[in-house]
Amino acid sequence: MAHCYYHALSSVRKWGGAVEDYLALHQWFDQSKAIFADPRHRALRHHAEGIFMLETLFGATIVNTAGRVVPVRLVGEQHVREDLGSIPSFADWARLITPQAWMLRGQRLDEPDPVIGEDFADDGAVPSGSPIKARRSVRVEI
Repeated sequence: MAHCYYHALSSVRKWGGAVEDYLALHQWFDQSKAIFADPRHRALRHHAEGIFMLETLFGATIVNTAGRVVPVRLVGEQHVREDLGSIPSFADWARLITPQAWMLRGQRLDEPDPVIGEDFADDGAVPSGSPIKARRSVRVEI
């Protein structure tokens, strides 16, 4: 479906009430369009964990304007199925990510950070193990 409004209309057909009863739930799934304006945005929330996140954020149920109690998880499942045809896991999405070199770069956590990990004395003295005092070069990546 192209727009959350149509997902909400589908919810109205299924559980009654008004579009406004469901719109915020469907909009939550598609907020990731602000990051990716193509189907890749779905990788962030259109999966089983995303459906459970929806329930955590909005509660287990909503009461629509017709007075019917509707499980939020079912609304989430409806949204994902309408967009994808089934409910994948996050792992299904993640398997499609090709690891890049920058994803594998790490920094040892047991060594002090040469820029912000050392506490300077109140008098401005440089700590004895500092790269500045040892005149070692320091590489900073931003």
